[in-house]
Amino acid sequence: MNKILNILLVLLVIGYVLYYFYKQPKYINGEMAPQFTAQLIDGAEFSLSEMKGKYVLLDFWGSWCGPCRRENPSIVKLYDRFNGKTFADASGFEVISVAVENNESRMKNAIVKDNLRWKYHIPQLDRFKSPLVTQYGVKEIPTKYLINPDGNIMSVNQTADEIERLLSERLK
Repeated sequence: MNKILNILLVLLVIGYVLYYFYKQPKYINGEMAPQFTAQLIDGAEFSLSEMKGKYVLLDFWGSWCGPCRRENPSIVKLYDRFNGKTFADASGFEVISVAVENNESRMKNAIVKDNLRWKYHIPQLDRFKSPLVTQYGVKEIPTKYLINPDGNIMSVNQTADEIERLLSERLK
């Protein structure tokens, strides 16, 4: 009996470790952020390449995601603090929200309610099977990529305070 419990415990630990690594974002610091073109919530075409020369926070979130919604005020604060600012090595800062959803009206309501006032909102309405979500290997939300002016990922899943510190160091 003891041997069976030990085997089950080992299998449980192995399963947890595999699950942990499965949930990790696909890209890491220093890698080039994959380019994409997508349709914004207002119907306009958007390409990540338009952001070259700026710091970009690529934020994967969902209206149905409690931790995402609790994090939104911090993202708004980052946007308010750094949008329109000049950096030593960049012409600005933008937030691009990628909504991992299946209900566009709930997403739009959450954008209004949480005061997500930036213009770059990309709906991905097939949740985790959506093209942009799979391209970036997002398996859980919130997931955030901070991209530098050259298009390289400079941080993954850092807190708003950590992102604020990184950007503050680079202000002109």
